[in-house]
Amino acid sequence: MTDIEFAWTALGGDPALLSRVSTLVRRGALEARLPVRELARACTGVCALAAAELGARRAGLAEVPAVRVDDGAVATAFVSERHLLIDGRAPVAFAPLSRWWRTADGWVRTHANYPHHRERLLAALNPAEGRAPAESAVESALAGRRALEVEEAVYAAGGLAVALRTPEEWAAHPQGAAVAARPLVERERLDATRTRVLPPAEGAPLLPAAGLRVLDLTRVIAGPVATRTLALLGADVLRVDAPGLPELADQHADTGFGKRSATLDLGADRRTFEDLLAAADVVVTGYRPGALDRFGLGPEALAERRPGLVVAQLSAWGAYGPWAGRRGFDSLVQVATGIAATEGSAERPGALPAQALDHGTGYLLAAAVLRALTEQSQEGGSRVVRLALARTAAWLMSRGAGGAGAGTVEGAPYDRPDPWLGETDSRIGKLRHALPPVGFAGGPVGWARPPGPWGTDPAQWA
Repeated sequence: MTDIEFAWTALGGDPALLSRVSTLVRRGALEARLPVRELARACTGVCALAAAELGARRAGLAEVPAVRVDDGAVATAFVSERHLLIDGRAPVAFAPLSRWWRTADGWVRTHANYPHHRERLLAALNPAEGRAPAESAVESALAGRRALEVEEAVYAAGGLAVALRTPEEWAAHPQGAAVAARPLVERERLDATRTRVLPPAEGAPLLPAAGLRVLDLTRVIAGPVATRTLALLGADVLRVDAPGLPELADQHADTGFGKRSATLDLGADRRTFEDLLAAADVVVTGYRPGALDRFGLGPEALAERRPGLVVAQLSAWGAYGPWAGRRGFDSLVQVATGIAATEGSAERPGALPAQALDHGTGYLLAAAVLRALTEQSQEGGSRVVRLALARTAAWLMSRGAGGAGAGTVEGAPYDRPDPWLGETDSRIGKLRHALPPVGFAGGPVGWARPPGPWGTDPAQWA
């Protein structure tokens, strides 16, 4: 089974539609020891096919539009945060304390891009007081401690640190076993709500998600990539964040194309949220499993108040196993699952050429939403789909260098991203950015609106 066949099967797609997908292969794109290019190609390919399928159904087409996956566009988009320029300025990807550290028995990786995570990391390690910079203090504090001890101490303090593991060590870990036992995409029908009737999609370009309202409760990269893709396809996407938890400005700029951004205190302004939910078609969440349950934002509770809803849930480690409640990021999942060990050397751990777990899972999540909408139009029912970065990692680690399948054409090598970069003006400045890699014949080639400043739009539907 090829990579795209595996992913499309996980989404419940009709195998006959795979003949509509062709691939332009480019050597040099996302090169790594692990088959990252093949995974990225499959994730974007099934997303485009799910979009084309829904678009064909809404437009009354006799045939699903052809999908063309270009390795150049995919490779560029999978590092979109690195290509972003705001008035010529390149963003900073990682904060000084988000890095590798040597410990007494190996390596640990920390994540401290957000101020509250930095504070918790420093509180857990209690680095020596004095005039030494934080990096030097943390380095000294970690040098005499065991990696697993650091991992647990930082987690207990609410911070983020993960000890380097080999693939074999992760496979033997209870969380690794729990993740491996789950499907790549978890899909569930919650009730017997009547069949969704979507209005016809008219005009050009063909927008499969036109008229649909997506409530975006995600942060960082994977979830925002999914909702950015739904916005590309015509959805009205409103991102909602807590007012006291701002997103990193550059990160928001990269993933904010096509969306609006508002802040809302879910505890104090519940009526506004319920008004948004009452008109929503899709809710996408990207917080730790269970973190939003106290607000009544679990799938069952949401579907009870808004029958016919599609709920998409994203997490780092999955909603199961001993690490279900832990925070996580792409870089840390690579460390735990053996990816960093595989991509590294005897002297130092390595990393994938992109935050491929984030981007890949984001496109899979968008594909799962699109497929759920198609299934609703045929069978009805509120739906929930769940994905986890760690499960995407398990897929990457468990396979060889799979091929692209039928319809493959060899293109020019990938030696620069320029053909897949665009420029646009925005309220936050002139942007250079990666173009969308998800496309099909007659579909959109760019977003209807550029990103705006975080949290500056009203908390209401357009």
